[in-house]
Amino acid sequence: MKGDDAKRLKELERENARLKKMVAEQALDIDMLKELARGNW
Repeated sequence: MKGDDAKRLKELERENARLKKMVAEQALDIDMLKELARGNW
């Protein structure tokens, strides 16, 4: 793997981690809103 390829791979891995974190946070928000809507607070 060339240096540019390795750099691009690291960038993609960081972006992937950031997006996974966003999805996890949104899933938690959705669960929280569902609980609130059911009145379980």
